[in-house]
Amino acid sequence: MSQVKTILIVDDDLNVLEVLEARLLSNGFRVFKAANAHEAISILNSNKIDLMITDIKMPGMGGMDLFQEVRSSLPDLPVIFLTAYGTIQDAVSAMKAGAVDYIAKPFDGQNLLKKLRKIMKEIPIPQEDNEHTGNTYEKSMTEDDSEKSPAMKELHELIRKVAASNVNVLILGESGSGKEFAARQIHQQSPRQENSLVVVDCGSTPTGLLESELFGHVRGAFTHAVRDKKGLIEEADQGTLFLDEIGNISPEMQIRLLRFLEDRKIRRIGELREIPIDCRVIAATNTDITEDIKTGRFREDLYYRLRVVTLTIPPMRERKEEILSLANHFVTSFCTGNGIPAVELPPETQEWLINYPWPGNVRELKNALEAGVVLCGNSVLLPDDLLLAGLPDLPDSLASPEPDSFSLKDSECSTIVRALRQTNGVQKDAAELLGISRRAIHYKIKKFGINISEIRSNGKKLA
Repeated sequence: MSQVKTILIVDDDLNVLEVLEARLLSNGFRVFKAANAHEAISILNSNKIDLMITDIKMPGMGGMDLFQEVRSSLPDLPVIFLTAYGTIQDAVSAMKAGAVDYIAKPFDGQNLLKKLRKIMKEIPIPQEDNEHTGNTYEKSMTEDDSEKSPAMKELHELIRKVAASNVNVLILGESGSGKEFAARQIHQQSPRQENSLVVVDCGSTPTGLLESELFGHVRGAFTHAVRDKKGLIEEADQGTLFLDEIGNISPEMQIRLLRFLEDRKIRRIGELREIPIDCRVIAATNTDITEDIKTGRFREDLYYRLRVVTLTIPPMRERKEEILSLANHFVTSFCTGNGIPAVELPPETQEWLINYPWPGNVRELKNALEAGVVLCGNSVLLPDDLLLAGLPDLPDSLASPEPDSFSLKDSECSTIVRALRQTNGVQKDAAELLGISRRAIHYKIKKFGINISEIRSNGKKLA
């Protein structure tokens, strides 16, 4: 299993930091940001950093001084300098002093990534770090061990087969189950792995901005368009475009995206020229997209363009074989990363973890255990230490189905009701507790016929 590499970027220009962070995150790196040299030193003192990218000219302590400071305590840390035209000579001097490379501003994203990949391949991974580092979705989806569920073994095999092709893929699964990591696995095992994986969060990007983000624009195309901007689809040329929460895009954007998938050409906003694009498209959603098609919220022709191959990520409740393995991994990793003494998961906690339905899936499991590690006493994590433990019992009219029921529908309904009860019927807060979108919880409430008013009235009585 490969380790996720960590990069520290240092620049007093916040725009440069944001651009670099987006580029690095979309290509699978872990990122720390610092707006000055002093912040950078603080981060280096408390985190394991694999590579640093720093500007040369910064107020106060500049990049060269930072480099000399770092070299005294971390002589093996690779450093890349960002340099403007007037400071290239300084960058050359830094390379003579031991820096690995420099990038001239404005920098080319593809060139930067090629340099990083080459450098990262030469960085050895300490043996003792291998067990407790890396992405936990990667652990659950790629490790070949006896604790992996049949569903995950089948998914892993499908990912291997799909990765070798160039077909569009639609990934289905609940929030927190690992859809984005599945997309990264497809990209990293594909012939396009040396090029960019560009991630677009369609769920959080405002409708009015999504078109410009995806397709780009030219200067003067609209108010505040002060310069040409390359869209994310164009950024993904020769690589992979991952459209997360595709079910949330507007009807107008669905038409534009459909045309791109048919023609493989884009036109920036305000421009007549068409640009050919060669990228693989992977989309994901946590909603019932077939229901959206029936109600007219999602185009059927776009759906069939996206789902040449469909992958479904199993929820945690269908992967109980992996819960303890993941739990131990999370606890050990969190303790190691934060200098906390090892924490034990006693039998009663293990049983609780296995029986809990985990509506927020792997993400919820991770957050609950990290909170439990912080709150537990005597280095023993008990069920009461988990933020999800000790929820109040539900009134009879809202209680779970029979305890012997094995219906997934009943289990899901019960979990949603418990979250609503915990948040006194506030759907937004319940959605955050469950790790799902507000749109998803609205759909589930309607689907199961959950009475919000009754939940709120019972909450007031208990209060």
